Amino acid sequence: MDREWNDSQPIYRQLRDRVVAMILDGVLKEGDPLPSVRNVAAEYRVNPLTVLKGYQELVDEGLVESKRGLGMFINAGARTLLLQGERQKFLAEEWPRVSATIQRLGLTPEELLDAANGQKSKSAEKNAAETTGETKKEPEK
Repeated sequence: MDREWNDSQPIYRQLRDRVVAMILDGVLKEGDPLPSVRNVAAEYRVNPLTVLKGYQELVDEGLVESKRGLGMFINAGARTLLLQGERQKFLAEEWPRVSATIQRLGLTPEELLDAANGQKSKSAEKNAAETTGETKKEPEK
């Protein structure tokens, strides 16, 4: 998790959002325990009650369950539930801005797909280079 906080929303909400991102990215899977409140509070230098409040939001949303004496664990189906919610949120809040920008710039679907494919191939090249230990050298001038 990132250690930087922003002033746009409360820290407990940012903690909740980071755990959500970890679930969506597959870092935390169904049945996995959440890091302890004490560990997170110490690592990020925040009040344990702040961490607990962020975790409680996850419990209230049905993403996490508390097992007395054992800790908090990711519920079965949490990722699926999050994907549905996050997709709806994206379509309602972010897509209208993205769509307006695309129209304003006059981008075609082909240009968008080419750009997306270009990013994927660059990412694949980078991953392959890191795996093999090779780095791409720039041509000498």
